[in-house]
Amino acid sequence: MAILQHTFGIMTNPAAEWLLIRNENSSFKQVFLGHVPILALIPAISAFYGVTQVGWSVGSADPVKLSVDSAVALCVLTYVALMVGVFVFGEFINWMSRTYGVSDTEERRHHAGTALAVCVTTPLFLVGIFNVVPSIWVNAAAMLVAGSYSVYLIYEGLPVVMNINKERAFMYASSVITVGLVLMVTAMIGTVLVWGMGVGPVYVD
Repeated sequence: MAILQHTFGIMTNPAAEWLLIRNENSSFKQVFLGHVPILALIPAISAFYGVTQVGWSVGSADPVKLSVDSAVALCVLTYVALMVGVFVFGEFINWMSRTYGVSDTEERRHHAGTALAVCVTTPLFLVGIFNVVPSIWVNAAAMLVAGSYSVYLIYEGLPVVMNINKERAFMYASSVITVGLVLMVTAMIGTVLVWGMGVGPVYVD
């Protein structure tokens, strides 16, 4: 399986791409390792540049930058957290497939759950490029657009990839979105806990 094989297709022609994903025989490792480690670099590297070279600013206040050592530590943690998050998300999708009557083999369900998690998070990874300009409003707007597209991908892609009817797929997709939101909140809480242990940002003048 080629590196980032599904990235362009899922952003430009998702209907056709879901069918390709459904019919391919790639392993879990090929799906996950062929996409996530590379895509997760986009927000991590962009954020590193943004917080060390540009800086955050609110209103007319002077930009606030982080030290290089602090930024490296936080961006590495972010990178690892993103990969773990997608992996866990895919495992939840696979686990819930039994509840919603997906009749494929365990191997096929595992592949489908991972592929779905990877593809629906792709827009969120790609808009991470906006971290090079660390503006709250710019990043919030970009994440809103990407998040909306990810929700669309879940509802449209799940019945195809899991090969179930749209009625069951709607409830399944709604559960998947709920899990995604819970994981997001968990990540935020985890960030606060990590900062409380002394791995927080170090600002420079």
